[in-house]
Amino acid sequence: MTELCDRSASELAELLRRGETSSVEVTRACLARMDALEPHLNAYLTRTDDLALEQAARADERIGAGDAPAVAGIPLALKDVLSTRGVRTTCGSRILETYVPPFDCTPWARLAEAGSVLLGKTNCDEFAMGSSNENSAFGPVRNPFDLERVPGGSSGGSAAAVAAGEAVWALGTDTGGSVRQPAALCGVVGLKPTYGLVSRYGLIAFASSLDTVGTFTRSVRDAAVLLQAIAGKAPMDATSLPDPVPDYVAALTGDVRRLRVGVISEAFGEGVQPAVAAGVRAAVDRLADLGADVGEVSLPQTDYALSAYYLIAPSEASSNLARYDGVRYGLRVEGRDSVEMMARTRGAGFGPEVKRRIMLGTYALSAGYYEAYYGQAQKVRTLIIRDYEAAFARYDVLVSPTSPTTAFRLGEKVDDPLAMYLSDVFTIPANLAGVPAISVPVGLDEAGLPIGLQLTAPVLREDLLLRVADALERELALDLRPPLVAA
Repeated sequence: MTELCDRSASELAELLRRGETSSVEVTRACLARMDALEPHLNAYLTRTDDLALEQAARADERIGAGDAPAVAGIPLALKDVLSTRGVRTTCGSRILETYVPPFDCTPWARLAEAGSVLLGKTNCDEFAMGSSNENSAFGPVRNPFDLERVPGGSSGGSAAAVAAGEAVWALGTDTGGSVRQPAALCGVVGLKPTYGLVSRYGLIAFASSLDTVGTFTRSVRDAAVLLQAIAGKAPMDATSLPDPVPDYVAALTGDVRRLRVGVISEAFGEGVQPAVAAGVRAAVDRLADLGADVGEVSLPQTDYALSAYYLIAPSEASSNLARYDGVRYGLRVEGRDSVEMMARTRGAGFGPEVKRRIMLGTYALSAGYYEAYYGQAQKVRTLIIRDYEAAFARYDVLVSPTSPTTAFRLGEKVDDPLAMYLSDVFTIPANLAGVPAISVPVGLDEAGLPIGLQLTAPVLREDLLLRVADALERELALDLRPPLVAA
């Protein structure tokens, strides 16, 4: 029998509506799973057990009164870069180890108002900088499919928690693939919306022109429901889009006949694990069987996306992280004067990867180098946007692997930053262009590790993206349960 904590949010919402279970029961099931697995996974940095049970009890009252949105009573986890009033928010960094925000981020504020239940804050790479969740100051997260492997990053805690039943669904952030890549490696659905569709207010910034709040769910339908609840214009965020939010669940028709699907030719070259390429191509064949028109498409400028990203993102990080100086909040290491205090604070508070990116970004923005590096990278970004525009003139959605490989071993790439950065080679272009993308599980490799397929759609066409992803999910009918849970 499937435990309550292993069911999809949509299934649980129906059980709650019919009175066949309660939010308190579902929440207790998630907390029990956390008790059992957290010593192995390390997916959470802060648990909010008492708060969750209080919120669940209130949600049950609301559901019983017939006044409950679709997300009411469903236990949720939040990546620890999303501000939560009165709940510690560390960004996986020593420099914010004791920081408790005085306000909520907009996505959580909307979910809380709708009756959602907060289980806790999930582990992540420090300030969302990483592809393996090994950069957290509080230890790595482990993949529930193989405890000796990474869950992906930077939102590895959220991905692992949902895969292992420690949360029904979760929010993460995606700057260069940090929702989609861990979703692929942990066998769950990971959605990165159009830049600006979900407010970034209260998201502690890494790279402001790239950061996007995304979702981790057990099904595409759940992704549609959760996105519906958090999307839309926010008065506190000048970058949030004013466009009306469509009914994403209504878009899940299962019909992809005559939709044009473009397979990105650059995404099947050197470095792609054979099992990943085979799994993705087999899934594309299933879309063709459903009536989609499949063809090949080229995004030639995306070969330069990785280089452009690792100039733009660190440049923005060097600016955003200047606020952590030991004066206003967070860690403070005393020194003889303010200059020494700031230097000691930042030296002790930031980890190696964060320091690496701050130095890289500061160099790229420095006098004499700005136009040669940052300026050129922004021009490449424009070319990538044009590549997508040309591709979407011919195709409705684009397909690639989410990650070139399945989950790699802990420690395998920590001493080779470039090899680590290449983990995001297929996800970064969508962030540079601001277009929506989703990772959907399409099978397992020979080692029993999940394979993810990425779909990309034009700006604000989440309805189309979710429609194709849902049809593929129904056709494949997979049930990817980690051995840790299935046992």
